[in-house]
Amino acid sequence: MPTDKTAGRAETPVPDDSAPVAQLVDRIEEELDLLARNVDILEKLAKSPPIGIIRLSEALHLPIHKTRYSLHLLEREGVIQPSADGAVVTDKAREFWSGLDRSLDRMQSIILHLKQRAAEHEARGPSGRKGY
Repeated sequence: MPTDKTAGRAETPVPDDSAPVAQLVDRIEEELDLLARNVDILEKLAKSPPIGIIRLSEALHLPIHKTRYSLHLLEREGVIQPSADGAVVTDKAREFWSGLDRSLDRMQSIILHLKQRAAEHEARGPSGRKGY
């Protein structure tokens, strides 16, 4: 599934030989893309005065429906709130950033561990066994 290109974030290239693994990790990649989009939106809102959905989607080069969904999620978490002029960041955003930092550290640790295990299995080569 292609991801949107937003300011400050490039699309991650996926090798052609990843098809068997893709089914196992697609959901995680989609969730990370959603998280990155939410972070992009929250950063944009923090740096500017209240901004509406249309201007926000244009500024971040996102479809309006994706912008609306991210705004809904951020509002549900209490890190933004609507105003007459558009969405604004709340005081709870500071908690979000520190929680995000801790969560990303934990995810990074898990990813490094998984990369090590994958490299070990790749170095061993095929086991010669077939089937179950």
